[in-house]
Amino acid sequence: MTTKLTVGVIGAGNIGNVHLRVFDRLKQEVELKAITDVFLPMAQSRAEEYGIERVYETADELIADEELDAIIVAVPNKYHAPLAIQALKAGKHVMLEKPMAINERDAKEILLTQRQTGKVLMIPHQMRWESIALQVKDQINRGELGSIYHAKAGWFRRKGIPGWGTWFTQKNESGGGPLIDIGVHLLDLSLYLMGNPKPVSVFGSTYAEFGPKKKGIGTWGKPNWDGTYDVEDLASAFIKMEDGSTLTLDVSWAVHMDTDSQPFVHVLGSEGGASIRGNKGKFLTERFDETIEVDLEAVEEEEGDRLRLSQHFVECIREGKEPISNALTGYTNNLILSAIYESSQTGREVQLNWDIEGE
Repeated sequence: MTTKLTVGVIGAGNIGNVHLRVFDRLKQEVELKAITDVFLPMAQSRAEEYGIERVYETADELIADEELDAIIVAVPNKYHAPLAIQALKAGKHVMLEKPMAINERDAKEILLTQRQTGKVLMIPHQMRWESIALQVKDQINRGELGSIYHAKAGWFRRKGIPGWGTWFTQKNESGGGPLIDIGVHLLDLSLYLMGNPKPVSVFGSTYAEFGPKKKGIGTWGKPNWDGTYDVEDLASAFIKMEDGSTLTLDVSWAVHMDTDSQPFVHVLGSEGGASIRGNKGKFLTERFDETIEVDLEAVEEEEGDRLRLSQHFVECIREGKEPISNALTGYTNNLILSAIYESSQTGREVQLNWDIEGE
């Protein structure tokens, strides 16, 4: 590896630009060297903005660049698995946008490929790196909450369906609606705070009451009214772990409900609890028969969460460490998400099949 980590970016759209902006702040450690996008003018524009040396017409050409150490995959969900697998086999480290894949089958293939190649693969779940979440995790690790037995997480958007008719609302392109779009963040954060217990069963339901009527449209993305909507706009699930702990998850893109549209996670422990809602949080416990609440304040610079996770990615590559949001956690998320969709279709609880060697 050269003195600087050389990075190529596949996808120059909104989320790709977030990665470009953050890695541009790490110029002492990272060189943004190549970029591509299916809309080439956008890639060329980003290259000019960030001083990127090489603009490739295709992802194949970028992945084949022998001077690249790592690749960021920031494209629609459908293309996560093929591009990540191709990059890993080409000897590249990979930062792969969430969700890891559109289903459990593709996620499993990524996981197995990562294990075969030994390359670093990280899912950039920024919520793990937010100030409040870091404070909560630190106290959990100290044992201040005792034994974690339940968590409740959710994110209710009242009117927030993104890009109606685009890949966001087509199951074969996205894998699903709010469950796989924003629910995966809350699922990932909850499991992380709980200590990554092994999930064993899932019961869930999904609903599509807004999208098919072209209601509940948000401001993210440009609608394509000639497109289709075949995903859910609300999902609810109950997840049970091998150690007996449980997690409930509720998410929506659109719902008739009094909501502040903030994501939330409540962690319940035998000695204390913690609540996170947006950029606020608190610890809750009992001392001398009195309830006690301690408010948490976010200590945050602009995009500090993204900066921390990007630095972690670089550190893992340089030091040969395993990312905290690695291929196994990405697979675990996809395994649960697929089971929720299956449970909704069958009306039955789904027992999770852990057929990964060593799991």
